[in-house]
Amino acid sequence: MKTRDYDEIEEMENQGVSFDFKGFLFKVLNLWKLVLLCIGVSLLVAYFINVRKESIYRLDSLITIDNDQNPFFTANTSISFNWGGVSGKVGSILTEIKTRTHNELVVDSLEFYKQYLFQGKYHLVDIYKAAPFYVETDKSKPQALGKAIGIKVIDNRTYELFYEFTSRQVLCQVFESKEKQTVQVTPGLFSKVYKFGEVVNTSFFNGIVNIKSNFAATEGDTYFVKYLNFDGVVNQYKNSIKIEPFSRESSSVLKLSLIGKNKSKIVDFLNATSAILSRTELERKNLYATNTIKFIDSSLGAVGTSLKAVTDEMNDFRKVNKVFNVEEEISQISEQLKIYEQEKLLEESKLNYLNTLQNYLITKTDYTKLAAPTSVGIEESNILSGVGRIIGLSVQRRNLEYSTKEGSILFEDLDRQIDTEKNVLLETISATKQTIGVQLNTIGRKIANLDSKLTELPEGQQKFLKIQRELDLSREAFDIYQAKRGEAAIVKAANISDITVIDEAKDIGNAPIGPNKILNYMMGLMVGFFSPLFLIFVIYLLDNTIHGSDEIARMSNIPILGLIGKYRYKNNLVAYEKPKSAVAESFRAIRSSLQFIFKNKNTETRANTLMITSSVSGEGKTFTSINIATVYALSGKKTILLGLDLRKPKIFDDFEINNEKGIVNYLIGDSELDDIITNTHIENLDLITSGPIPPNPSELLMGDKLKEVIESFKKQYDIIILDTPPLGLVTDALELVQYADATIFMVRLDYTKKGMLQLVNAKHRSGELKNVSFVLNFYKHKNNFNYGYGYGYGYGYGYGVYGSAYHEKDKYSFLTRIKNLIKRI
Repeated sequence: MKTRDYDEIEEMENQGVSFDFKGFLFKVLNLWKLVLLCIGVSLLVAYFINVRKESIYRLDSLITIDNDQNPFFTANTSISFNWGGVSGKVGSILTEIKTRTHNELVVDSLEFYKQYLFQGKYHLVDIYKAAPFYVETDKSKPQALGKAIGIKVIDNRTYELFYEFTSRQVLCQVFESKEKQTVQVTPGLFSKVYKFGEVVNTSFFNGIVNIKSNFAATEGDTYFVKYLNFDGVVNQYKNSIKIEPFSRESSSVLKLSLIGKNKSKIVDFLNATSAILSRTELERKNLYATNTIKFIDSSLGAVGTSLKAVTDEMNDFRKVNKVFNVEEEISQISEQLKIYEQEKLLEESKLNYLNTLQNYLITKTDYTKLAAPTSVGIEESNILSGVGRIIGLSVQRRNLEYSTKEGSILFEDLDRQIDTEKNVLLETISATKQTIGVQLNTIGRKIANLDSKLTELPEGQQKFLKIQRELDLSREAFDIYQAKRGEAAIVKAANISDITVIDEAKDIGNAPIGPNKILNYMMGLMVGFFSPLFLIFVIYLLDNTIHGSDEIARMSNIPILGLIGKYRYKNNLVAYEKPKSAVAESFRAIRSSLQFIFKNKNTETRANTLMITSSVSGEGKTFTSINIATVYALSGKKTILLGLDLRKPKIFDDFEINNEKGIVNYLIGDSELDDIITNTHIENLDLITSGPIPPNPSELLMGDKLKEVIESFKKQYDIIILDTPPLGLVTDALELVQYADATIFMVRLDYTKKGMLQLVNAKHRSGELKNVSFVLNFYKHKNNFNYGYGYGYGYGYGYGVYGSAYHEKDKYSFLTRIKNLIKRI
């Protein structure tokens, strides 16, 4: 049977640690004012965020990627080069626009590392083109980074340049080389007056401030110029600009978009991006023709030199010799010989190009600088396509370097393709060289046969014919190269960019996209609502105090004898001085309940002994002792109240008597019993205070004299009330259990710890506490909005009397007040 009771009690205690969601909900409802306050504060913060933040805008532009073929591109003018289909170009543009190189060009062209600022209501505002002046930056000299240099307009001709330095060194940047350096400055205010248009040379600012003719500068207005780290600005725009296909149906149309605080800057950046993209793409498209022109120019120079030398030789020959009349047959042989020599020269040019190309492929790694094979008359389709594919892959790899780290698998794949194409092209070159070698041998034999026929002529005629042939060959070669160069120049000039702007960026009154004021208010509302809920939840979760009678019922099978509300009064004599109060009625109800306990006692003595204790100080033990004794005395019962809290005596204050003599004096033999009994002003109520604090209170209470006192009083009084020390702090109360017919254990709601109930349960199970009942102090009836957490009736005086005895902190200390405030939450 005992085992079963023990298991039931243990199960009750385990249930007490479960989370009381209903209690938490009513706790929140009880603190609705705190939740409402937090919501108000959060909405106020959201309002200030909305009014202080600058507006954010998004603008966009549209570009299209076409595959425009050069109108001069024919089979005979195979100098222009197609870099691949539209899809390949779209991928290249998507990559290029996010590259550092491209964004450096845009930022540098627009000088976006320079800001024009004006002091707004809350912060400096970037006014960009709205400034009444513009600064010509001396890019060869250092400019201070991150310093808002003031420019105060004095009149239309002069201004004041100022800045206050707080250190001796300033970080600067030379925007021509992008080099950073530290310059020395003088701490303090720098201020100097300059004329608009005057060159300014200082250690931290170098340039010319020019007034705009179409702006009227107001005297006294102050503006600021700030230079930013070039790399930081480039990174900002590189990460901010967005590019994506405009629609699924047309993947060649791309939309550029950018978010910023100044619409004019966004417009300029997007349009400059499109222009630089178009220019870069055209340069890439012209790369093949440009390389070909360079190759032809180098060959043309050599041919021109040869032509001049042969022309000079012919002129010299004619000055010395007379003009010869050559027979018609000899002229035909000479003309045929010239044709063979032209063929030989063409084949040698091809061979020379192939040798150069072969050597270049073997020794170089950048294949974007190859010249067109058609520039020397090579029409071999395998060579033409091979060169084209290698150049295309090389350009693709170079573009990939801007956005991909070296060592990526993408590089390995491209390098593998380039090596494959290169090996195939090298084999084709070797085979073509062999073919050209055979042709050169054949032409050589033909030239030798014709030369043998001319050997019969006089030496002067032979030399004349030789010089004439060389002159004709040089002229024809020169004309051919000139024609090829003109062809390449026409192709280059006629090339158009594959990138076309179809809708440029423009400020058409775009509404700001941020800050999102509605979202900020919603976030403020959510934070304001959930923050106090979370705080209440954490405090509630960590709270281990008892808040209601239902918790006691779950955690213990000890009955609840009565309930006492909160009532603020000047002293503890509420039942006597306010007999009609609800608190007095509560004590009378407790008195009635005690009668059922006293009826079941087995003793035949006249008096009933009631012990009142608690777990710790401040739970209303002394208050209850005084008022229960009062209601018994007022009912006609002869009552005596014993102050047995020898460590911290208190009950004498309310009866306006001193504590010079008490039970301690009798227990140590210093006074007689009659000398320590005090007749109070309340009829039928006597009082014995504890007396001076002894060094050994536990030993005195264990002595036989106290037992004699209790036995004596049982014959003289109807009810004996024992005011004892806290059970949870000292062991004195356990020594007095033997004298009690009934025990009241005080539980103060929102104060007593749940662990103390486990202590009482353990002592009750072990038999150390008998006939024990709970009395709930600071109780308030549960309703829809107060789940046992508020305070209704009760009192506010006399608590905390153990504060300085068992705890070192005074009840009125600042920390205690803060602690009490947190407890209320």
